[in-house]
Amino acid sequence: MYNPPAFREDRPDILYGLIRNARLALLVSNGAGGVPDVTHLPLTLVEEEGVLLGHLARANPHWQALRAAGRALAVFQGAEGYVSPNWYPSKAEHHRVVPTWNYEAVHAEGPIEVIEDPARLHAIVSLLTEHQEAAQPKPWSVADAPEPFVAAQLKGIVGLALRIERLEGKRKLSQNRAEPDRAGAEAGLAASADARDRAVAAAMRKLGAAK
Repeated sequence: MYNPPAFREDRPDILYGLIRNARLALLVSNGAGGVPDVTHLPLTLVEEEGVLLGHLARANPHWQALRAAGRALAVFQGAEGYVSPNWYPSKAEHHRVVPTWNYEAVHAEGPIEVIEDPARLHAIVSLLTEHQEAAQPKPWSVADAPEPFVAAQLKGIVGLALRIERLEGKRKLSQNRAEPDRAGAEAGLAASADARDRAVAAAMRKLGAAK
């Protein structure tokens, strides 16, 4: 990932927070013919172990490629949004401004294990379900389904455990702009009708308050 110093984020607590808040990850590994293998899937962070857990459909050939490759990269997308030059006060001064895109992203890389043991698979899907159901008024649990049904469903998946060896974060939030332009970009994003843009404004505001 191209990551200039102004945008680099190294604090583990911030990076782990972005991972936890991401709704869906990209899991990437070396593929045949010079083209990567990519799967979209949720991954759950076990922070104390530095491990990402997930699962794939057994019919998805990516799990076999992952076993052969032995390593993988998980990509997590945070807030992202378009920044218009019209929001920069400097536009009125010299017009030497261009559009850009602000965003947050985290890359987690390391060795990956393919898991077929039913007990470990059960633990993985239970953890993932607990994480995703936590906000529900009455959270659903794997234990709510009949055991024979769950056992049959587990035969159709394989588990994954990616041990994080390298964690890289990027938060491109107008840090390279003069403060008036940065404030203008934040205000423009905050006024957007799109919740995704407002999320970028919130990230910029939080980053500014942390300085």
